Amino acid sequence: MEGNFLIITLIVIFALAFDFINGFHDTANSIATSVSTKALKPRHAIVLAAIMNFLGAMTFTGVAKTITKDIVDPFSLPNGTLVILAALIAAITWNLITWYFGIPSSSSHALIGSVAGAAIASADFGVLNYHGFINIIEALIFSPIIAFAVGYLVYSLFKVIFKNYNLAKTNRNFRYFQILTAAIQSYTHGTNDAQKTMGIITMALMTGNYISGGDVPFWVQAACATAMGLGTSVGGWRIIKTVGSKIMKIRPVNGVAADLTGATVIFGATFLHLPVSTTHVISSAILGVGSAHRIRGVKWDTAQRMIITWFITLPISAILAFMCYRVLHFVLGF
Repeated sequence: MEGNFLIITLIVIFALAFDFINGFHDTANSIATSVSTKALKPRHAIVLAAIMNFLGAMTFTGVAKTITKDIVDPFSLPNGTLVILAALIAAITWNLITWYFGIPSSSSHALIGSVAGAAIASADFGVLNYHGFINIIEALIFSPIIAFAVGYLVYSLFKVIFKNYNLAKTNRNFRYFQILTAAIQSYTHGTNDAQKTMGIITMALMTGNYISGGDVPFWVQAACATAMGLGTSVGGWRIIKTVGSKIMKIRPVNGVAADLTGATVIFGATFLHLPVSTTHVISSAILGVGSAHRIRGVKWDTAQRMIITWFITLPISAILAFMCYRVLHFVLGF
């Protein structure tokens, strides 16, 4: 029992560390456009994002419940607490690697891939809840495609509506409006991303028989929201630079279109209790807006590097988690 309590404690610590890292890794995406257009100063953007992420994380728990039960069944998972600890270590490792190189990789892919990889190491492929797992993968795959299409349509609509307006004046007005859209996008980020870690901690509590149901305890919700808010306050300048300037040259009108698109798709997924990659959604929204603005203006080499990272994150994190589980199992002896 003492050993199990120690593992649970480590899981909570690593989960909150993951949420903290997620704060400066993924949240940077939600404020990147407002910083690049100078709608907000970096310090102000980070404070705004930290507050809105906290509020978003405290509002919903549906995605957390999906994470808790739809990848694997917590009650039938052998060495479940060790599986979750290995998954968190692998996901954190991949997040730090991609953050160091300034690649806007997906924390969602990393976490979900890691849980699957560690679970397979514990009990083979049969342990996966394939119906729920496939639903999650479908959401991760289709959400950036939807974001690209919506971003393209939204900016195309903007071009028609504002075609006779003075460009300089329009951009100035959109710069003020972008403060609001950055806040909305940060809020929706909190409604989806922070819940993934809530779900992981809740899963650990269930496998350790500390709780019997799938409801997220309030202290878990508050702790995850706080960790993400603190992580956001640190900032993620490498990611901001990539998303805010290396995909396309963003003007305020582009930023508003991308922010509205990202917020709509992310909140739609939250409403459906589906975890999506906010990184993928926001970056794809910018790509869609850029393509509608001027397809040659998109830096497709950066986009290509990002897309490759998106595809490799899930299998690499699964392999890392598989190895982490085997090492922990050998060292700890259970």
